[in-house]
Amino acid sequence: MEAPPPKFFKMLCSFKVSHFQAILPGIIGITGIVVLFLMYFKSPPLSICHIPPAQSGQIKIHSDNKLAEQQLQYKPLMLLWFWPENKQFDFNVCKKIFKPVRCQLTDDRSLYSKAEVVVMFHRAIEENMTNLPALARPRIQRWIWFNTDPKNGTRRIPGIERLFNLTLTYRKDGDIRVQWQLSARKSTDKDFVLPPKERFLCWIVEKKKLDTGSGERNRYYRELIKHIPVDVFDRASLSDDDYFQTISSCKFYLSFEKSDDKDYITETFNGPLAVGTVPIVLGPPRKNYEEFFPGTSFIHVNDFSDAKTMADFISRMVDNDETYMRYFGWRKSYVARRHLTQDKYEFARAICQACNHVGVYREYRVVPDIYKWYFI
Repeated sequence: MEAPPPKFFKMLCSFKVSHFQAILPGIIGITGIVVLFLMYFKSPPLSICHIPPAQSGQIKIHSDNKLAEQQLQYKPLMLLWFWPENKQFDFNVCKKIFKPVRCQLTDDRSLYSKAEVVVMFHRAIEENMTNLPALARPRIQRWIWFNTDPKNGTRRIPGIERLFNLTLTYRKDGDIRVQWQLSARKSTDKDFVLPPKERFLCWIVEKKKLDTGSGERNRYYRELIKHIPVDVFDRASLSDDDYFQTISSCKFYLSFEKSDDKDYITETFNGPLAVGTVPIVLGPPRKNYEEFFPGTSFIHVNDFSDAKTMADFISRMVDNDETYMRYFGWRKSYVARRHLTQDKYEFARAICQACNHVGVYREYRVVPDIYKWYFI
């Protein structure tokens, strides 16, 4: 290999250190731009929008087998800060509702700092908020606002508007929905057989509220009984075993809700569906019911001009089994499951539903003002 010509060494020697110092800032600047470009090119764009509520009825499992297994094994610690109305139950009941159970449930407040999720029952929060955690919520911790009351039964507590980043309510636009839902029919499900009907129209209600109440459902009931008899049963006098047996013995059942708030559809509607009885509903508009249930599975009082017209309509089905059986056509595709009826389990499904949700979805969203969202 030939040696470089003498002129090359002369040029190299003549290139002083000062020249390097002059071009050094330019080299650094260009290098920085290239690095930033590569980082942006290889990284996913950041979302500046709030994460929409993930519907807890849909289970998202990654297609990769190893990642799917990791997701199934992921069980965050969820702390129940308040027992709703002090109705305590064995957390193992969640195994009967959801299989598998997707979180670790505890009511031990000493584990607050380790909990990834904390559930706060709205009705239990004191006006001055002194019964909330003394420590501020860690940034990565999820706080669930748990409220099963309609708008007119929800009190405003100043100061909690921006505390929560998940919601557990009956609302469809919430993160976790309490409402009971139909499930797709499986091959293992038994074929529907109409239970024996000993009664025509029934209602299970607290007698005290029936005699003293002044709400819409009480007014409608008092007008209805002028035109058709209703077998009324006091809820307090029925055992849990008698509850479903009584409803199944009736052709029609008054599924009257205490509110007409959007999406407010409770167990009073699920009960008759589960045992083969046609619910007559009073609550949200028919269109709202049909967002969750087949329109041919129930009768809505708003379909009629008054209580007498509705009474005349169902009376024509006393001996018309063909027309009556049309209300059960949906059972070819769906199944309604019985809910837990013991008083201590009133809030069990909602809590188990939250446990299932946080074990599947790790996302959260920030509601800037929970009252502006809830009371719209």
